[in-house]
Amino acid sequence: MKLLKKIGIMGLVLSLTMGAVGCSSKNGSDNNNENSSNEEVTLNVSAAASLQEAMIELEEKFKEIESNVKLEVNLGASGALQQQIEEGAPCDVFISAGEKQMTALADKDLLLEDTNKTLLTNDLVLVAAEGTEIKDLDTLTTDDITKIAIGDPESVPAGKYAKEVLDNTKLYDKVEKKLVLAKDVKEVLAWVQQGNAQVGFVYLSDAIGAKGVEVAYTTEANTHSPINYPIAVLKASEKQDKAKSFEDFLLSDDGQTILEKYGFKKAN
Repeated sequence: MKLLKKIGIMGLVLSLTMGAVGCSSKNGSDNNNENSSNEEVTLNVSAAASLQEAMIELEEKFKEIESNVKLEVNLGASGALQQQIEEGAPCDVFISAGEKQMTALADKDLLLEDTNKTLLTNDLVLVAAEGTEIKDLDTLTTDDITKIAIGDPESVPAGKYAKEVLDNTKLYDKVEKKLVLAKDVKEVLAWVQQGNAQVGFVYLSDAIGAKGVEVAYTTEANTHSPINYPIAVLKASEKQDKAKSFEDFLLSDDGQTILEKYGFKKAN
């Protein structure tokens, strides 16, 4: 009887111990899940170079909504970014300065369904180095202007729009030899600022606050294709929920207010 009693007591102790361990493991698991939800998430965002300044403030504001999300922003010409994505570069969200590049990705079924939207619009302007007098676009044909900077029309949407303007105003053939092609719109701006070109076609958002240049001419909307910036989440993204949250933020009043501050316009 004593032996049976001892075995019974030992069994009870063992059961209580196992129960305590089980509870401890469960609590530990819950803590791990909670910590997991608070781990920093990095979103890879490929964005048109013209968004450079705005992206800094956008990230700061987005942190107030998703405190554990860090943006890894890859800025460049939309055509180059499109090619990188097609070749497998990590990207969760793509913001293009032209619809052509986004359409190419959509045609290859690389975009998450229902996330391809128009984020904003922009104006194309001609900037000139301070002291350079530009009366109108015809001034580009005079001997006073020897170098006109534009983005490469094959890969830079701003360059494509600039070429359309020159074609539609019957000026392209007259100024073709003066054109110097840049890898993106920021390089166009830098060339004019540094005196490597007297004038250049950039977005209004690039010209606002830029030192050493002034807006000499704003192109007419009917001389080029609509300047729309589409946004989409990539189907290959492993962080689609956070990526969609970032897209929703950019399309919200808070996101649009910041973008307008940097010279962009709301999409109709």
